[in-house]
Amino acid sequence: MDDINLKLPELYINRELSLLEFNRRVFEQAKDENNPLLERLRFLCIASTNLDEFFEIRVAGLHQQVKYGSVQTGEDNLTPVELLKKISEVAHELVEEQYKILNEVLIPELAKEKIRILRRAHWKPKISRWIKRYFNRELVPILSPIGLDPAHPFPRVLNKNLYFIVTLEGKDAFGREGGLAIVQAPRSLPRIIEVPKEYSTRTNDFILLSSVIHAHVGDLFPGMKVKGCYQFRVTRNSDLFVDDEEVDDLLRALEGELPSRRYNDAVRLEVADNCPEEISSFLLDQFKLTDDALYKVNGPVNLNRLLQIHDLVDRPDLVFPGFTPDIPPRLLKATNIFETLHNGDILLLHPFQSFAPVVDFLRQAANDPAVLSIKQTLYRTGDESAIVKALKDAANAGKEVTVVIELRARFDEEANIELASDLQEAGAHVVYGVVGYKTHAKMIMVVRREGRSLRRYMHLGTGNYHTRTARLYTDYGLLTADQAVGEDVNKLFHQMTGLGRATKLKKLLQSPFTLHKAILGYIQDEINYARAGKEARIIAKMNALVEPQIIRALYEASMAGVKIDLIIRGICCLRPGIKGISENIQVRSIIGRFLEHTRIYYFHNDGNPHLYCASADWMQRNLFHRVEACFPIEEKRPRVQVIKLGLMNYLSDNSQAWILQSDGTYKRAKPGNAKPKAAQQTLLEHYCF
Repeated sequence: MDDINLKLPELYINRELSLLEFNRRVFEQAKDENNPLLERLRFLCIASTNLDEFFEIRVAGLHQQVKYGSVQTGEDNLTPVELLKKISEVAHELVEEQYKILNEVLIPELAKEKIRILRRAHWKPKISRWIKRYFNRELVPILSPIGLDPAHPFPRVLNKNLYFIVTLEGKDAFGREGGLAIVQAPRSLPRIIEVPKEYSTRTNDFILLSSVIHAHVGDLFPGMKVKGCYQFRVTRNSDLFVDDEEVDDLLRALEGELPSRRYNDAVRLEVADNCPEEISSFLLDQFKLTDDALYKVNGPVNLNRLLQIHDLVDRPDLVFPGFTPDIPPRLLKATNIFETLHNGDILLLHPFQSFAPVVDFLRQAANDPAVLSIKQTLYRTGDESAIVKALKDAANAGKEVTVVIELRARFDEEANIELASDLQEAGAHVVYGVVGYKTHAKMIMVVRREGRSLRRYMHLGTGNYHTRTARLYTDYGLLTADQAVGEDVNKLFHQMTGLGRATKLKKLLQSPFTLHKAILGYIQDEINYARAGKEARIIAKMNALVEPQIIRALYEASMAGVKIDLIIRGICCLRPGIKGISENIQVRSIIGRFLEHTRIYYFHNDGNPHLYCASADWMQRNLFHRVEACFPIEEKRPRVQVIKLGLMNYLSDNSQAWILQSDGTYKRAKPGNAKPKAAQQTLLEHYCF
């Protein structure tokens, strides 16, 4: 056993390829006939959006490595060049299949339900006349076609925006010969246009903006002949660079970087599949891309914009049924949430249980004269956030409000800069965490005067303080008045807002100081129990498993006889089922109506289990480069709840579970002769029906 080299590259799945496999599982939901039709369309759009971000961040990073000559490899030993080639192969296959499902399955199925995306060939005269008026009214005043010549070089093309390249013949008013022109689709106009009912023979007819421009692009070039018009879209590097060692004002540095995201280096070019090779090559040259980065598509290049149809069509029979989230009985009866917490912790599982108690917790704190201060971390909040309003109300009421805002929450940087300004204007103290470490912990601490003493009340969560995602993501939130936890949370806030060494915590584990070491220690304990002939078990649920030391520790545990179940939604770099190494490890991914986002760690500990929920996945960035909070679930009722419904329920899923194979692929679990069981449906029935 000791002779096995657990650092061999073949023991590790590449992170980027694993992420593509996750996207394949999301896409498979679009093919699943058990899902309502409009939800299948939504899953297709989500898969497309995921792929956009994959190119903007992960592929862009690899391009940067190649550009600067890096040959650095990960645990799997793939170089950036080798990995880009593999990614291109898988991504091209995925994109081709996405458009095939769209054109051959979803569009025909939607048409049967009288939901049509009308192609130009199917426009009736009445609709054509309406579209012509729409073009003249909404587009002509905005469009600015650019002819390409020495006075008009190739324009700067925005990241992920819809464009057209037009080939022209003839002479213009100045005697210039036709050639090429670029037309940018207005960003202010919807990509999906609903045909007014008076012009449509069906219930729901839609026109693509790209079709409108295609049909009337000739009007933009009077006297010229349009030989061809081809849509295209370029994806650019969207990662922001801020030099942590040089920056003296993080907010100003990010404000300076945000505009560059639109024009960073290109990493992918999408064009219509009827685009001639010479035009595609011309575009590739303009963006300094190779053929591997070219994706020819049979449909709209901005596929994710079809999501608008899901929102525009009022067909309850074609979407997931609605439900009313549960509210724990103790909170329904309570008029004062602080008094309720004197009698024990309250654990919430969103979206099956309402997020409203978290908002109420803050609202009561804002309005309660006995509350002296509120401290909170914010990573993502959403527009018109009730959480933010409560914080502003508290600050306006004269309470001490301190908010740690993570400005670098990817793609929410601009919103968080604006949020910081709003809170400061209301009188809150706003800090941006620690330079070099993202603040990813989800914490609220309320300090309340009770008699002669001060008492702390906390909320700790696995997900963001975002009321919309709380309806879409599965997350745990713990409301507690445990004073040891309160002391720990207070210390964490002091770390983020002040200066000083990390002090010892009583109950919480935190990144970047104690969490990684504690996980390795708990795994080693299970190894020791197994070697002593005792029952040993590890169950962990998270979004991603990447960190190599933990993976090697799990391999060692498996080899010692520890039974290990991992419920990992997305990236998993560990290979299960390898003879002599990972035979005792099973990895499953649950893909369903809700995005799995809870992080739960369970270690059997000789019958006295360690049970934690956390904001952190087992990735290098979470364990070493972020501020994360991992909190114990100690009271009996919440512990039973987490183990039974948050873990065992998922391990018995035989309908929405995908089992990771040792070759890095996933196979969907099937009920066979057993009763079909879906973990998310079980939770809906338990809490909501």
